[in-house]
Amino acid sequence: MTALSVGRIHEIVRLESVAEDAIRMPDDYATAFARLLDERAKTAIATKSILAYRGGFDGDLSEPIPAQVADAAQRWRDSGNPRLTDRVLLRFGLYQALRLGKPLQFHIGFGDRDCDLYRTNPLYLLDFLRNSGDTPIMLLHCYPYEREAGYLAQAFNNVYLDGGLVINYLGARSASFIGRLLEMAPFRKILYSSDGFGPAELHCLGARLWRNGIRDVLQGFIDADEWSERDAIRVVDLIAHETARRVYCMD
Repeated sequence: MTALSVGRIHEIVRLESVAEDAIRMPDDYATAFARLLDERAKTAIATKSILAYRGGFDGDLSEPIPAQVADAAQRWRDSGNPRLTDRVLLRFGLYQALRLGKPLQFHIGFGDRDCDLYRTNPLYLLDFLRNSGDTPIMLLHCYPYEREAGYLAQAFNNVYLDGGLVINYLGARSASFIGRLLEMAPFRKILYSSDGFGPAELHCLGARLWRNGIRDVLQGFIDADEWSERDAIRVVDLIAHETARRVYCMD
């Protein structure tokens, strides 16, 4: 990606992938996980959990004790299943990521067929967020929970959100979605995302729909004499790049 693009590329470490490598090592699972995570995070700007796809957010999200982690790791080894689905180990990974202090991403809402949509409402993360300290928590995509995500971004200093993925599905209706992102979330907490997850054309389409959508929404505010043009330009700059640079420490 670095060679083919005109921009800079930064790595995000997926916690479940670290776990699936750690479980194959002969030493203690918790030790192996922490070591691998530290190694991979040295050159990464964030971590990510796909907990939404591995059971959802509802249920206990407290930090497990070491004995629980050891027992869960042994059960996983005995099962022979290469895919991490154990809730204890999923929770363990989240708290290990928090200790790094780097942004931690969660997929929220609409996604693949193995995702139970109702269990990906970010409001289920409330107790976890209350124990997340100062680590930036990034809520990705969010549809159809963009208002709930906006509330969390307003309520917690360390919570941010983007509006990727669904833009390409909404098409001509994406401006309405972008308008909803702006309802509750502080403007400095919203990030642009094309989420071009397949063909290169989806990156282009996502960018174009975002550009057109935010133009239409903010121009409406200006035409209604609610915003000045200067206000609109400042918010566009925040969403387009300034907030991402600040939160992910790209500079």
